[in-house]
Amino acid sequence: MTPQATTLSPLRYRTFAFILLGSLLSNFGNAIQSVGAAWHLTAAHQPADIVALVQSATNLPITLLALPAGAWADMHDRRLVMLFAQIAMMLLSFALAGLAFAGTTQPAVIVGLTALLACGVACFNPALSASIGGIVPRVELAAAVALNILAFNVARSLGPAVGGMIVAAGGAKAAFVVNALSYFAVILILWRWKPEPAPPVERRPLLAVIGEGFRYAMGSPPVRTIMLRAVTFTSTGSAAWALMPLVAADLLGQGSVTYGLLLGALGLGAVFGAASSTWFRRRYSSEAIIRAAGMLYGIGCIIVALKPSLVIMLALLVVSGAGWVQALSGFSVAGQMWSPRPLVGRITAMVSSLTFGGIALGSWLWGHFAESHGVAAALFASGGAMLVLPVIGLLFPMPRHEAATH
Repeated sequence: MTPQATTLSPLRYRTFAFILLGSLLSNFGNAIQSVGAAWHLTAAHQPADIVALVQSATNLPITLLALPAGAWADMHDRRLVMLFAQIAMMLLSFALAGLAFAGTTQPAVIVGLTALLACGVACFNPALSASIGGIVPRVELAAAVALNILAFNVARSLGPAVGGMIVAAGGAKAAFVVNALSYFAVILILWRWKPEPAPPVERRPLLAVIGEGFRYAMGSPPVRTIMLRAVTFTSTGSAAWALMPLVAADLLGQGSVTYGLLLGALGLGAVFGAASSTWFRRRYSSEAIIRAAGMLYGIGCIIVALKPSLVIMLALLVVSGAGWVQALSGFSVAGQMWSPRPLVGRITAMVSSLTFGGIALGSWLWGHFAESHGVAAALFASGGAMLVLPVIGLLFPMPRHEAATH
């Protein structure tokens, strides 16, 4: 493998900035749409398991499509893959907004279109992640991935808070319109981006390309461990994200603005977590970071379940969000670092698939648990399980990022 330069040229900096801005805008719009969808179902007095389906619908398609999408990212022009995905998402968002204004937004329609939008995300994200590895020198890759995660969590911080205000002012349909409009800017960025020509890739059948990536992942103990830790972490801890509208409505008896504030607090903590992830990674092992992050997040969920005041709850969610994204950042960076460059789209897609799959499965399970036992009990159980989860690390410790040689 030819060594890469150790510094970024001005052109590469601009290219990476383009990619980062596109990721920020796309995820900002998606966060607003999710707020609108979840709050629409909450305001319609849908049960907890239906409200939690918004998170499942947002994440399950990413799980199912991540691997073929990763193969597409390795086989085709990544810019075109991202561009087509954004155009499809824009059209779906306008369709959802149109149905909302027509008054035909039944729960099945909301959940179904949310799932279709997630299909676009499933195609967009692997191409985006794989593009970073082709732009940034390997010595700066971990920091670049962390910066991309920071952009993602800035969107998740501002998006829910802004989404809550939009829903309070104009209803869920207004959030759907804003999401649809956000794709214009991303499409323009991708249209203007002129990446360096990629080396020619041998065109092979899709299943053969997928199989190659799957065989490598299953034959690599570090990659298997990363995927195992990702799915167990997110499935155990997804209750807070799935049930947050019910925390606002049922535990606190408040409306959409409070819901936006709660998600905004989680997202703000996520920004702090992503911004500090490189600092922690230079000083501590991946295993130590994952363990501490999970325990921090679990303690926050338990105390939130005890229904403290709103101010205390917001402070706890900031801390919990920081722990959550420290772990997710660790899984994402580890997937990048342990991926051979020719397989990076597929390996990172599999890590993403298990990460989002855990959120989808956990949201569905915790939604049913909350419907039977209550929102507070679900949060308490999720937080308690997160405190026990680090025991897995005794058998399957996270691979050390500095040991990656690809």
